[in-house]
Amino acid sequence: MSDSASASASGTESSGGNGTREDPWQLTTAPGTAAYQMWRDAEADPPALVCQVGSTTLKYHLRAIEDLADWLRAQGDWVDLGAADEQKPAKPGTVEAWGRDESNPVSGWYGLRKGYRGRFGMYLPPLLERLGLVELEHNPRNNRVRAI
Repeated sequence: MSDSASASASGTESSGGNGTREDPWQLTTAPGTAAYQMWRDAEADPPALVCQVGSTTLKYHLRAIEDLADWLRAQGDWVDLGAADEQKPAKPGTVEAWGRDESNPVSGWYGLRKGYRGRFGMYLPPLLERLGLVELEHNPRNNRVRAI
């Protein structure tokens, strides 16, 4: 088994939760350094994916789950996560860069809360892994993701 496959098997796949506010997905970043929760808020305008990291709340377009999975399938190979804060530029060709790019399905940022729109490449891939849509590396740094 490759390092990626064994890491994926021990990653966030067994995390609890069903994605509601009352029973959120319990997730861990790819390197395993931070725990966080995510849940769907379909009643928000626009519908949102809420990410609670300690006392910080980030919100992304709910459609990011399907859109990112579709984009990763189209890439056909491993893609760097490239997580970065909103104020920092994203490395081209990464999940983070795609989550901000004007050519993506929402024509720009998937993040909904100004000042907290970044870190798409940090928080979305573990959720997609939990949902069985991707394989995610769990190394200390420079992790990658690919559709399965």
